[in-house]
Amino acid sequence: MSNVLIVDIGTQSMRGIIFDDKGTLLVKEQVKYPPYISKENGYMEQSVDMYWSTLCGITNKLVSEHADLMKDVIAMSVDTFRDTAVLLDENKKVLRDMILWSDQRVADTSSPLPKKNAKIFKLVGMMRTVNAIRSKVKTRWIMQHEPELWAKVDKVVHISAYINWLLTGNLTDSYASTIGHFPFDHKKKQYLREKDLIYPVYELDLKYMVPVCSPGDVMGTVTAECALQTGLPVGLKVIASGSDKGCETVGVGCVERNVASVSFGTTSTVQFSTKRYFEPEPFMPAYPAVLRDYYNPEVQIFRGYWMISWFKQNFARHLEKRAEEMGKSVEELMNEEIETIPAGSDGLILQPFWQAGLTTPEARGAIIGFSDYHTRAHVYRAIIEGIDFALREGLERMERRGKQKIDYIAVSGGGSQSDLICQIAANIFNKPVKRVQTYETSALGAAIVAFTYCGVYKDEREAIANMVHYTDEFLPEPTAVTVYDHIYRNIYLKLYAKLQSFYKYLEKE
Repeated sequence: MSNVLIVDIGTQSMRGIIFDDKGTLLVKEQVKYPPYISKENGYMEQSVDMYWSTLCGITNKLVSEHADLMKDVIAMSVDTFRDTAVLLDENKKVLRDMILWSDQRVADTSSPLPKKNAKIFKLVGMMRTVNAIRSKVKTRWIMQHEPELWAKVDKVVHISAYINWLLTGNLTDSYASTIGHFPFDHKKKQYLREKDLIYPVYELDLKYMVPVCSPGDVMGTVTAECALQTGLPVGLKVIASGSDKGCETVGVGCVERNVASVSFGTTSTVQFSTKRYFEPEPFMPAYPAVLRDYYNPEVQIFRGYWMISWFKQNFARHLEKRAEEMGKSVEELMNEEIETIPAGSDGLILQPFWQAGLTTPEARGAIIGFSDYHTRAHVYRAIIEGIDFALREGLERMERRGKQKIDYIAVSGGGSQSDLICQIAANIFNKPVKRVQTYETSALGAAIVAFTYCGVYKDEREAIANMVHYTDEFLPEPTAVTVYDHIYRNIYLKLYAKLQSFYKYLEKE
């Protein structure tokens, strides 16, 4: 018997999970924490030390309460959320709270790009998108607003690299974790060169970057100092895996060309696994997968299932006491409320752009079709349906661009725990939806990588065959499919173009 320990660092909670080599979740310790600190509207930061102290609490508890399982742990791996900026001085001291991926602040982009680069961006009609990328580079904002602090910066890393350093003493990261506003060439799986077209967009000197390695590499071993803090054994191997979304894709068994991975997480995404690199949309790279030699083209719905948390906080507080009395979650009660609402939410349709995308920088959320018979539950169901409509649009675009036909969908993320949500997805996508044995699919994907490169399995396909087990399948229901297809083709796909001029007007306000 061999086990691996996975630390899965999410936006709203952290989990320490031990898996065996059959994909069985043996034990899980989860700690929820405040998802962000907001100094101003739209600002979302978090203390880096909070993540480390949470990790230490989890590992110490696992070691003290599950020694029988820990003694068989042959390696560990850490997967984290993406697009963060941890600033370190020359002594690797953290200089400020970390700016999270969901942060809404924007940097000034009035400084001109090199003339040659700007001319090319204008010729291909992508200057607006390029400026949207520039505005979201977290380090640019810090350079502009905190120049004295920036002068002390020696390295800029993702949270994944910083945690790896605390564990092993080696400041490095997996190329499958290097996803965000860094000067990184995702196709070549290395940093951009200064002469590359896109390099000036980031305005981040390569001297600030740290080395990257491949998923499956041993990044180092647990140091004596780390062992004192975490309770982990000195010398435990730390295996490189990748980002949470990339690990989810592996964890649901998405390796063949006919399957797509859909995540109903804080950010909702749809991904493929493919050996052929292609951009899912212009200037949006396909990310390096945690499967070597693969890429994950992806379409994101920023703040996808975060909208559920937003809705619960603002419109479902009255359910908290009843949920506690019944031993259920508020989400379960909300799902029960929408079971009798028909497909299409009685004409209420939502566009889930709570945060603009690269090619839709002016986009905002919208709900249309309100009537006096609509209830709070209708809005909740419309949110779920709107996210799925947006994911379907992204999936179909990737199928066309990648010349890849998807036959079924494998789901992950917190929303996938709900049978109703999975059934709605099957009806909107008009494809079977499959669910695996655990919704902790990010951790399962990282475990697959760890077991493979520890030699338990000869390759990822063998590991997936032994560790990923489809336990539920939701088939499209013809009547609901007809309703959703009509809404999707005749209303949803036309909605953005109809509202775009209003979005642009609001952007100026």
